[in-house]
Amino acid sequence: MEKKRYLIKFYYIGSTKYFGSQRQIGHDTIEKKITKSLFEKNYLNDIKSAGFEVASRTDRFVSARGACFSFLTEKTPILMEINSILPRDIGLWAFCEVDKNFSSRFNALIRHYKYIFPFPNQNTQSESYNSNLMKKACKKLVGRHDFFNFSKREKKKVNTTRDLLLADFRIENKFIIFEFKSRAFLRQQIRRMVAKILEVGREDLSINEFINLFNTEEYISYQPANPEGLILWNVEYGEHIQFIIDNKSYHRMLQYFSQKYVKYSTRQKLFDILQHNDIS
Repeated sequence: MEKKRYLIKFYYIGSTKYFGSQRQIGHDTIEKKITKSLFEKNYLNDIKSAGFEVASRTDRFVSARGACFSFLTEKTPILMEINSILPRDIGLWAFCEVDKNFSSRFNALIRHYKYIFPFPNQNTQSESYNSNLMKKACKKLVGRHDFFNFSKREKKKVNTTRDLLLADFRIENKFIIFEFKSRAFLRQQIRRMVAKILEVGREDLSINEFINLFNTEEYISYQPANPEGLILWNVEYGEHIQFIIDNKSYHRMLQYFSQKYVKYSTRQKLFDILQHNDIS
Protein backbone atom coordinates (compact mmCIF):
# COMPACT_ATOMS: atom_id res chain seq x y z
CA MET A 1 0.00 0.00 0.00
CA GLU A 2 1.32 3.46 -0.94
CA LYS A 3 2.48 5.73 1.85
CA LYS A 4 1.22 9.30 2.10
CA ARG A 5 2.56 12.22 4.11
CA TYR A 6 0.28 13.93 6.58
CA LEU A 7 0.71 17.19 8.45
CA ILE A 8 -0.82 17.09 11.94
CA LYS A 9 -1.70 19.96 14.24
CA PHE A 10 -1.47 19.27 17.98
CA TYR A 11 -1.41 20.85 21.45
CA TYR A 12 0.44 20.08 24.65
CA ILE A 13 0.89 21.51 28.12
CA GLY A 14 4.44 21.77 29.41
CA SER A 15 4.98 20.42 32.93
CA THR A 16 7.51 18.77 35.23
CA LYS A 17 6.79 15.32 33.79
CA TYR A 18 7.99 16.26 30.28
CA PHE A 19 11.61 17.13 29.49
CA GLY A 20 10.68 19.45 26.61
CA SER A 21 9.22 18.50 23.24
CA GLN A 22 12.20 16.83 21.53
CA ARG A 23 12.87 13.10 21.89
CA GLN A 24 15.53 12.33 24.50
CA ILE A 25 16.90 8.95 25.56
CA GLY A 26 15.77 8.05 29.05
CA HIS A 27 13.29 10.92 29.42
CA ASP A 28 9.59 11.43 28.81
CA THR A 29 8.99 14.12 26.17
CA ILE A 30 6.07 15.32 24.04
CA GLU A 31 7.50 13.68 20.89
CA LYS A 32 8.08 10.41 22.72
CA LYS A 33 4.42 10.25 23.80
CA ILE A 34 3.18 11.00 20.27
CA THR A 35 5.47 8.55 18.46
CA LYS A 36 4.61 5.86 21.01
CA SER A 37 0.91 6.32 20.26
CA LEU A 38 1.59 6.19 16.50
CA PHE A 39 3.50 2.93 16.92
CA GLU A 40 0.78 1.37 19.09
CA LYS A 41 -1.93 2.24 16.56
CA ASN A 42 0.16 0.96 13.61
CA TYR A 43 0.75 4.31 11.92
CA LEU A 44 4.52 3.91 12.28
CA ASN A 45 6.94 1.00 11.99
CA ASP A 46 10.13 3.05 12.04
CA ILE A 47 10.58 6.74 12.86
CA LYS A 48 13.41 7.32 10.38
CA SER A 49 11.77 5.72 7.34
CA ALA A 50 8.51 7.54 8.18
CA GLY A 51 10.34 10.86 8.07
CA PHE A 52 8.74 11.94 11.33
CA GLU A 53 9.46 15.66 11.73
CA VAL A 54 8.23 18.29 14.19
CA ALA A 55 8.02 21.90 13.00
CA SER A 56 9.33 23.48 16.21
CA ARG A 57 11.11 22.26 19.31
CA THR A 58 10.33 23.79 22.67
CA ASP A 59 12.02 23.71 26.05
CA ARG A 60 10.70 22.14 29.23
CA PHE A 61 7.55 23.83 30.66
CA VAL A 62 6.69 25.49 27.33
CA SER A 63 3.19 24.74 25.99
CA ALA A 64 1.64 24.71 22.51
CA ARG A 65 -1.77 25.04 20.92
CA GLY A 66 -0.96 24.88 17.20
CA ALA A 67 2.26 22.87 16.97
CA CYS A 68 2.74 20.67 13.87
CA PHE A 69 4.46 17.47 12.82
CA SER A 70 4.47 15.43 9.60
CA PHE A 71 5.13 11.78 8.78
CA LEU A 72 4.65 9.10 6.12
CA THR A 73 2.10 6.37 6.73
CA GLU A 74 -0.09 3.89 4.89
CA LYS A 75 -3.08 4.65 7.15
CA THR A 76 -5.33 7.68 6.89
CA PRO A 77 -5.11 9.33 10.31
CA ILE A 78 -8.05 8.87 12.68
CA LEU A 79 -7.13 11.43 15.30
CA MET A 80 -9.35 10.17 18.12
CA GLU A 81 -7.84 6.70 17.67
CA ILE A 82 -4.41 8.20 18.34
CA ASN A 83 -5.70 10.50 21.08
CA SER A 84 -7.30 7.56 22.89
CA ILE A 85 -3.90 6.47 24.23
CA LEU A 86 -2.41 9.94 24.70
CA PRO A 87 -2.58 11.71 28.08
CA ARG A 88 -5.13 14.53 28.17
CA ASP A 89 -2.40 17.20 28.25
CA ILE A 90 -1.36 16.20 24.69
CA GLY A 91 -3.72 15.97 21.74
CA LEU A 92 -3.93 15.93 17.94
CA TRP A 93 -6.81 18.02 16.56
CA ALA A 94 -6.38 18.73 12.82
CA PHE A 95 -4.60 17.24 9.79
CA CYS A 96 -4.14 17.44 6.03
CA GLU A 97 -2.36 15.46 3.32
CA VAL A 98 0.80 17.10 1.90
CA ASP A 99 3.42 16.25 -0.73
CA LYS A 100 5.81 13.44 0.14
CA ASN A 101 8.78 15.82 0.15
CA PHE A 102 6.99 18.35 2.37
CA SER A 103 8.96 19.52 5.44
CA SER A 104 6.91 20.57 8.45
CA ARG A 105 10.00 22.38 9.70
CA PHE A 106 11.42 24.11 6.61
CA ASN A 107 8.12 24.79 4.80
CA ALA A 108 6.77 26.75 7.77
CA LEU A 109 6.27 30.41 6.85
CA ILE A 110 5.44 31.88 10.25
CA ARG A 111 5.84 30.69 13.81
CA HIS A 112 3.57 32.55 16.17
CA TYR A 113 4.29 32.58 19.91
CA LYS A 114 2.48 34.17 22.84
CA TYR A 115 3.99 34.87 26.22
CA ILE A 116 1.78 35.56 29.25
CA PHE A 117 3.02 37.50 32.25
CA PRO A 118 0.95 38.39 35.34
CA PHE A 119 0.48 42.14 35.51
CA PRO A 120 1.28 43.32 39.05
CA ASN A 121 -1.52 44.55 41.26
CA GLN A 122 -0.52 48.17 41.73
CA ASN A 123 -2.26 48.30 45.13
CA THR A 124 -0.17 45.54 46.67
CA GLN A 125 3.14 45.56 44.82
CA SER A 126 5.73 48.28 44.46
CA GLU A 127 6.83 46.95 41.05
CA SER A 128 5.19 48.80 38.16
CA TYR A 129 5.65 48.86 34.39
CA ASN A 130 5.83 51.71 31.91
CA SER A 131 3.84 50.38 28.96
CA ASN A 132 4.91 53.23 26.64
CA LEU A 133 8.59 52.34 27.09
CA MET A 134 7.76 48.65 26.57
CA LYS A 135 6.01 49.52 23.28
CA LYS A 136 9.12 51.38 22.14
CA ALA A 137 11.30 48.38 22.98
CA CYS A 138 8.98 46.07 21.00
CA LYS A 139 9.20 48.33 17.94
CA LYS A 140 13.00 48.24 18.09
CA LEU A 141 12.91 44.43 17.86
CA VAL A 142 10.88 44.29 14.63
CA GLY A 143 12.85 43.80 11.42
CA ARG A 144 16.14 42.08 10.58
CA HIS A 145 18.60 42.06 13.47
CA ASP A 146 21.38 39.96 14.92
CA PHE A 147 19.72 38.45 18.01
CA PHE A 148 22.97 37.05 19.42
CA ASN A 149 22.33 38.75 22.78
CA PHE A 150 18.69 37.66 22.75
CA SER A 151 19.41 33.93 22.48
CA LYS A 152 20.99 31.05 24.35
CA ARG A 153 24.70 30.80 23.67
CA GLU A 154 25.41 27.66 21.64
CA LYS A 155 28.58 25.54 21.67
CA LYS A 156 28.78 25.55 17.88
CA LYS A 157 28.55 28.68 15.74
CA VAL A 158 24.99 29.57 14.75
CA ASN A 159 23.66 32.27 12.42
CA THR A 160 21.84 34.52 14.89
CA THR A 161 20.32 36.93 12.35
CA ARG A 162 16.52 36.71 12.19
CA ASP A 163 13.63 38.70 10.71
CA LEU A 164 11.12 39.50 13.42
CA LEU A 165 7.72 40.20 11.84
CA LEU A 166 5.81 41.08 15.00
CA ALA A 167 6.66 42.09 18.56
CA ASP A 168 3.79 43.57 20.54
CA PHE A 169 1.73 43.16 23.70
CA ARG A 170 -1.58 44.03 25.27
CA ILE A 171 -2.82 44.11 28.86
CA GLU A 172 -5.81 41.84 29.43
CA ASN A 173 -7.42 40.57 32.64
CA LYS A 174 -4.41 41.35 34.85
CA PHE A 175 -1.95 39.81 32.39
CA ILE A 176 0.51 41.18 29.87
CA ILE A 177 0.12 39.09 26.71
CA PHE A 178 3.08 39.34 24.35
CA GLU A 179 2.86 38.36 20.67
CA PHE A 180 5.84 37.43 18.49
CA LYS A 181 5.96 36.25 14.87
CA SER A 182 8.92 35.17 12.76
CA ARG A 183 9.75 32.47 10.24
CA ALA A 184 12.20 31.05 12.76
CA PHE A 185 13.39 31.80 16.28
CA LEU A 186 16.64 31.08 18.11
CA ARG A 187 16.79 29.07 21.33
CA GLN A 188 15.36 31.09 24.24
CA GLN A 189 14.97 34.12 21.94
CA ILE A 190 11.42 34.95 22.97
CA ARG A 191 12.03 34.43 26.68
CA ARG A 192 15.11 36.66 26.53
CA MET A 193 13.33 39.37 24.57
CA VAL A 194 10.52 39.32 27.14
CA ALA A 195 13.00 39.54 30.03
CA LYS A 196 14.60 42.66 28.55
CA ILE A 197 11.30 44.30 27.55
CA LEU A 198 10.14 43.90 31.15
CA GLU A 199 13.40 45.45 32.38
CA VAL A 200 12.69 48.44 30.15
CA GLY A 201 9.14 48.58 31.54
CA ARG A 202 10.46 48.65 35.11
CA GLU A 203 12.94 51.34 33.98
CA ASP A 204 15.85 49.16 35.08
CA LEU A 205 17.12 49.33 31.49
CA SER A 206 17.03 52.38 29.24
CA ILE A 207 15.92 52.24 25.60
CA ASN A 208 19.50 53.04 24.54
CA GLU A 209 20.84 50.17 26.66
CA PHE A 210 18.18 47.94 25.12
CA ILE A 211 19.24 48.91 21.58
CA ASN A 212 22.88 48.28 22.53
CA LEU A 213 22.00 44.59 22.95
CA PHE A 214 22.14 44.37 19.14
CA ASN A 215 25.88 45.03 19.43
CA THR A 216 27.33 41.54 19.12
CA GLU A 217 30.93 42.34 20.09
CA GLU A 218 30.22 41.05 23.58
CA TYR A 219 27.87 38.31 24.78
CA ILE A 220 25.69 39.58 27.63
CA SER A 221 24.59 36.87 30.05
CA TYR A 222 21.25 37.12 31.88
CA GLN A 223 18.30 34.96 32.90
CA PRO A 224 15.51 34.47 30.34
CA ALA A 225 11.88 34.85 31.39
CA ASN A 226 10.10 31.85 32.97
CA PRO A 227 9.35 29.14 30.35
CA GLU A 228 5.91 28.45 31.86
CA GLY A 229 4.55 31.64 30.28
CA LEU A 230 5.49 30.66 26.71
CA ILE A 231 3.02 29.18 24.20
CA LEU A 232 3.73 28.05 20.64
CA TRP A 233 0.43 29.44 19.40
CA ASN A 234 0.52 28.44 15.74
CA VAL A 235 2.69 27.35 12.81
CA GLU A 236 1.50 28.82 9.50
CA TYR A 237 2.14 27.38 6.03
CA GLY A 238 0.11 29.63 3.74
CA GLU A 239 -3.31 29.33 2.14
CA HIS A 240 -2.41 26.23 0.08
CA ILE A 241 -2.32 24.15 3.28
CA GLN A 242 -5.92 23.53 4.39
CA PHE A 243 -6.21 21.70 7.69
CA ILE A 244 -9.23 19.52 8.38
CA ILE A 245 -10.35 19.96 11.98
CA ASP A 246 -11.50 16.74 13.63
CA ASN A 247 -14.55 17.79 15.67
CA LYS A 248 -14.27 15.13 18.37
CA SER A 249 -10.56 15.79 18.87
CA TYR A 250 -11.12 19.55 18.90
CA HIS A 251 -13.86 19.13 21.52
CA ARG A 252 -11.52 16.91 23.57
CA MET A 253 -8.94 19.72 23.56
CA LEU A 254 -11.41 22.47 24.53
CA GLN A 255 -12.96 20.32 27.25
CA TYR A 256 -9.54 19.69 28.78
CA PHE A 257 -8.71 23.42 28.70
CA SER A 258 -12.06 24.24 30.30
CA GLN A 259 -11.55 21.75 33.14
CA LYS A 260 -8.09 23.12 33.89
CA TYR A 261 -9.34 26.69 33.71
CA VAL A 262 -11.94 26.01 36.41
CA LYS A 263 -9.39 24.24 38.58
CA TYR A 264 -6.69 26.89 38.42
CA SER A 265 -8.93 29.99 38.33
CA THR A 266 -10.25 29.01 41.76
CA ARG A 267 -6.68 28.81 43.05
CA GLN A 268 -5.80 32.12 41.43
CA LYS A 269 -8.80 33.84 43.00
CA LEU A 270 -7.80 32.43 46.39
CA PHE A 271 -4.41 34.18 46.23
CA ASP A 272 -6.00 37.31 44.78
CA ILE A 273 -8.26 37.56 47.84
CA LEU A 274 -5.40 36.81 50.24
CA GLN A 275 -3.53 39.87 48.96
CA HIS A 276 -6.17 42.24 50.31
CA ASN A 277 -5.84 43.53 53.82
CA ASP A 278 -9.54 43.80 54.66
CA ILE A 279 -10.00 41.20 57.42
CA SER A 280 -12.66 42.37 59.88
